[in-house]
Amino acid sequence: MATEDIRTYDVIVIGAGPVGENVADRTAAAGLSTVVVESELVGGECSYWACEPSKALLRPVVLRADAAHIPGIDPAVRNPLDTEAVLAHRDRMSADWNDDGQVEWLKSAGIELLRGHGRLAGEREVSVETPDGETVLLRARHAVAVCTGSSAALPPLPGIDEVRPWTSREATAARTVPRRLAIVGAGVVGVEMATAWQGLGSRVTMLVREDGLLPRMEPFAGELVTERLREAGADVRFGVSVTAVRRERDGAADEVRITLADGDEVVVDEVLFATGRAPRSADVGLEAVGLEPGEWLATDDSLTVTDVPGNWLYAVGDVNRRALFTHQGKYQARIAGAVIVARSRGERPATGRWAPHSATADGEAVPGVVFTDPEIATVGLTAAEAEREGRDVEVVDYELGHLAGSLQYRPDYRGRARILVDRKREVVVGATFAGPGVGELLYSATVAIAGEVPVERLWHAVPAFPTISEVWLRLLETRRDA
Repeated sequence: MATEDIRTYDVIVIGAGPVGENVADRTAAAGLSTVVVESELVGGECSYWACEPSKALLRPVVLRADAAHIPGIDPAVRNPLDTEAVLAHRDRMSADWNDDGQVEWLKSAGIELLRGHGRLAGEREVSVETPDGETVLLRARHAVAVCTGSSAALPPLPGIDEVRPWTSREATAARTVPRRLAIVGAGVVGVEMATAWQGLGSRVTMLVREDGLLPRMEPFAGELVTERLREAGADVRFGVSVTAVRRERDGAADEVRITLADGDEVVVDEVLFATGRAPRSADVGLEAVGLEPGEWLATDDSLTVTDVPGNWLYAVGDVNRRALFTHQGKYQARIAGAVIVARSRGERPATGRWAPHSATADGEAVPGVVFTDPEIATVGLTAAEAEREGRDVEVVDYELGHLAGSLQYRPDYRGRARILVDRKREVVVGATFAGPGVGELLYSATVAIAGEVPVERLWHAVPAFPTISEVWLRLLETRRDA
């Protein structure tokens, strides 16, 4: 390898999604020379195939559902959505899958970009195969951060390769609305895409192995989403398993036939498998540092990979499986960046719960919003998780439809709120809200949990009237009067 093909930096980041961008931003801002290696689009999954395009598809659908229940507006929204306009808006939100703007941001932040596929090549070394076939060897003085994220995991079904199934990428980037769409899975991707495509005119059939939607959340969340999907015309089936799939072409017809365990068959135009995620770690050179390719990368709370000595390798974002959310990955990136900077200066990172160099929130205050009709917002523990952990908690529920603020939102408002209060410490350790507009309640709940705000202090946080945030007062009153 020629000398000019070897480049040295303080920090090498593999992956230029939001997580990698944030790690690089923190280290570059501290004066460390930083390079980001990216094989696809700068901005990553979130910008082009996940958060941004999915919400662009969902917002018109959910807004229309809310408006259809508001007196004076409801007649104006009876017509079908303008799908061409919605898809054009989705394209704009995804920057038409052009990353020029994000590349320009990297330059403005003093971060170098190297296009190509990066693989670990040894301690503090990354080999990059560039699009023109050249190989560049990068060497890091201080740190390498693997920020490659995750990808859709497809089940090992007979015929699945020939079917050309949708994953989350195809579901958010589709150019036309399928007449019939089957969705296999009960999680966030499944319910969000069911909401979006049913609202855009597709006949959606959900094939769910479990006995409810959103099985990792409070049961009432999945029940409300199921109710609304069925009201919108979706066919939601529980307790069913897919055993085989095949695509058949007969002249102009192009159909997918899905065989179920009970022998029934579902015929659709497209099928989306929303059956989980896998780490993008199969081809990043893990074997060069003694790790197993294709596995999740285990880290401590400083985001340092625990099975590689020397405190130089970091895994940040989805690839470490700590919390598969863009916002949580960006939080980890801020922590990892601070740790890398501290170690580069010969400083020992601060450790301990809620320390500046510890990603404590990954285990205690992970927020998430499901942008369905209705919205679901969660942070911290569910009642089932608290029970499994042996936590002594009090479960407090309140019907959101009883609030004056929710009735202003829509007169037939249906929704529910739940908080879990740790009886010993008298602090909130979990919250779930289900109903239109509840996503904006989530940050207050996250602050209450991360800040360990005593319940008696929450009494003095006065919500404005009439807003949905008044639910906090009602939850505390319900607990007091129980």
